[in-house]
Amino acid sequence: MNIETLCVHGNRDCSNSTGAVCVPIFQSATFSHPGVGKSTGYDYSRAQNPTREQLEQIIANLENGVDALAFSSGMAAISCMMEIFSPGDEVIASEDLYGGTVRIFDVISQKNGIKISYTDTSDTANIKALISDKTKAIFIETPTNPMMNVTDIRAVRRLTDNQNKDILIVVDNTFLTPLFCNPLNLGADIVVHSGTKYLGGHNDTLAGFLAVKDALLSEKLRFIQKTTGAGLSPFDSYLLIRGIKTLAIRMRAAGDNAAKIARWLSTQEKIKSVYYIGLPDHPGYKISQTQSSGFGAMISFETDSPETAISILERVKLILYAESLGGVESLITYPILQTHADVPLEKRLRLGINDRLLRLSVGIENVDDLICDLGQALGSE
Repeated sequence: MNIETLCVHGNRDCSNSTGAVCVPIFQSATFSHPGVGKSTGYDYSRAQNPTREQLEQIIANLENGVDALAFSSGMAAISCMMEIFSPGDEVIASEDLYGGTVRIFDVISQKNGIKISYTDTSDTANIKALISDKTKAIFIETPTNPMMNVTDIRAVRRLTDNQNKDILIVVDNTFLTPLFCNPLNLGADIVVHSGTKYLGGHNDTLAGFLAVKDALLSEKLRFIQKTTGAGLSPFDSYLLIRGIKTLAIRMRAAGDNAAKIARWLSTQEKIKSVYYIGLPDHPGYKISQTQSSGFGAMISFETDSPETAISILERVKLILYAESLGGVESLITYPILQTHADVPLEKRLRLGINDRLLRLSVGIENVDDLICDLGQALGSE
């Protein structure tokens, strides 16, 4: 099946004898056994639940993985993934990451004895310089949040293969989703998603996913998930299944809107820089064309002054000034105070996350209405 069909029929529940079109919500914490030493395949919902299992198989199918695990949030998914490492291990990570990921790495992982080395992963030479015998993983966001840097996943895989290193490549695919990019096909071992964003698509639930291409890796992660207990609830699993059904339509509509808005922003006098991977002058444009089928709907842009940035945030009427992204509604965020507030100030400024930078998650509204709203907020209309 093509991906549009997979979103709708990604894993049909053949065990359902009622004929229900929608996957049922199995709102049960525990399951009875047919006999001593026997199981229906479900024992306790912390370990597995039929609704969550259906969702996980949909994600595995969309990402071309052998398995996928659903968590209570994207941060829970990353926390589980980091538990496969031991004290003394080293992880190389994109230096421009979502602030919550940085918080986990700097506060939790490093406290647990795992060394995190940040670098610009868009240049594989930077990665090569950091690889050592203790390196166990390379964690990549592409495009990064919020500066939209692009990493060539195939090139990173070639680098580790050429050095005969057994290094896991982990890719956060939240911004592009399985519709536009399949990192496992490009050489990644684990794909991370904040399901809260485009997969859910309606800003109404939290979720996270890990998709993997190796059965042994899946077994390790499932043991950790069962032990730590951050599996997604049955009702939230149902909401994600419902949201994914419209993923292709929503992502394409939002991506079309984003491309038009990015071009419009580029013509505005008070906008000094526009970071959108779908613009031909973006440094990662050509790489994006080789590893993804779309550019997504995330734009960051730098205004001419902090006053202009704050004015936009306070004057937008249709676009909502709120954290998060990936919903049908357009949201605008001030990274320096919101999503990246816990990133050290010196690092924020070095990466370009300053008091003039705004991040826009473009929704599926009429694009002319969105441009009109931005125009009046800028004072250009």
